[in-house]
Formats: sequence, structure tokens, C-alpha cells
Amino acid sequence: MLIEKATYSDLEACHLITKCCANEMINNGIFQWNETYPSKEILHKDIELQQLWKLTKNNKIIGIIVLTEIEDVEYKSVKWLTENRDNLYVHRLAVHPTYQGKGYAQKLMNFGEKYAVNNNYNSIRLDTFSQNIRNQKFYEKRGYVKLESIFFPNQSKYPFYCYEKILNV
Repeated sequence: MLIEKATYSDLEACHLITKCCANEMINNGIFQWNETYPSKEILHKDIELQQLWKLTKNNKIIGIIVLTEIEDVEYKSVKWLTENRDNLYVHRLAVHPTYQGKGYAQKLMNFGEKYAVNNNYNSIRLDTFSQNIRNQKFYEKRGYVKLESIFFPNQSKYPFYCYEKILNV
């Protein structure tokens, strides 16, 4: 098992994972991702910015995570636990449905948290869908603190909850 930066040649496989995850969530009544998000263009930009990481097992990509310093505009009004300085943001954590429930999302988050500590980030910030109880429990068990709600109108009428975990303060 290996976690490394995704390249342009990985784009199709990474996009397929997000499409499969979107379908799985929709089948479970969770309308967090859809046919337009996350798009291939978004993942291409993640690769361009060298912020998309892939998890491979037996030379097959089975999961992805985005680790970025870029704060989304939707986050600007959130009252975070730490100052807006040296924060790492997690986006698009996805494990192919065939491999879910086997600890691979934990491995990706362990990698992200270790990366953040090793690179002297003060905290990790992320959001998760208010209707995705499983994800909320996942992050809360890892020590993330639930903060405010934000909205992504192109994704859902329901809010997304912001979370933060303090690391190096």
C-alpha cells in the first residue's frame, strides 16, 4: 500500500473513484456528491496544484485525498479555533466503495495528519455534509471539533458542517 501524489495519468482512475462514491452515497440517500461534483476539471486542477494524493493497493488506485493550503471562499466567515495562518484543508476524501469499511479512509487521514504535523501546520480544517452522519462520526472520533455550517448551493440545499483539529499550537 502506497500514498503518493497523483499525476495527470491518474486522472481517469481518480475521477472514477469519485463517481463510484457519488453513486454509492446517492443510493444510500446521501446527496453530497453528484454528476457535476467532484468534476474531472476539479481533480485536474488538484493534480496541477500538486495537492491530490492517491492511495494504491496492488498498483490500483483505491482512494484519494486532497491536502491544500487554499481556503475556500465559503470558509471566510467561519470562526475557526485557530488563526488563519498555517492551516491545512482536507477535501475530496474518497475510497472506492469496494474497499470501504476496511480502514483505508483512516489510513488517508492518518497520512494527512502526519503530513500536517511534519510541515508545521497549526490545524487541519474540513467540511462534511450534514446528512452524512457516518462521516461526522468518523471525524469526531479522530478529534475534530464541529463548528459552523456553510452552504454549497450547487451541491445541496442542506448545510455542510465545518470541522477543525488543532495540531501544532
